[in-house]
Amino acid sequence: MTTAHEHPATPARPAGRAAEHPPRLSVSELLPDVYKAMIRLDIAARKGLDPVLVELVKIRASQLNRCAFCLDMHTKDALAAGESAERIVQLSAWEESRHFYTERELAALALTEAVTVLTDGFVPDEVYAAAAEHFEETELAQLVAAITVINAWNRFGVTGRLTPGHYTPGDVQH
Repeated sequence: MTTAHEHPATPARPAGRAAEHPPRLSVSELLPDVYKAMIRLDIAARKGLDPVLVELVKIRASQLNRCAFCLDMHTKDALAAGESAERIVQLSAWEESRHFYTERELAALALTEAVTVLTDGFVPDEVYAAAAEHFEETELAQLVAAITVINAWNRFGVTGRLTPGHYTPGDVQH
């Protein structure tokens, strides 16, 4: 069984499509202790958070990081969790499509962008304050942890050139 953020030894590809780049390495195979620790971290980070909100955050971070593998996985997981295709499609332009999301989701998306894209070297006070208005302190810490974890997964996925297109919701044990 394939688990999250792992590719099989010979990745399956959708019919008629070839990978742009062959996979480079598999953290799950080469560093199983690191992989298992990441799974545990992922589970702990999202504990108690709304699963649909977590998937929106994971999709947005993965868009920013250009991780096709994670986009494939978390889009499918979001759809399986009941998220609408329309809201997923609008995520890449959420600031112009605010009416699709709740104020809480907007605060989480803004925080996701600030934590993911640290070009200024910090998370702006106004972004953090907006998130703090919508999430109690422990929940906010969990949200920051979930954003941090997906960013780490994205870096493994992009560096390892994990191939999207073979993930099926329910394959994941975390």
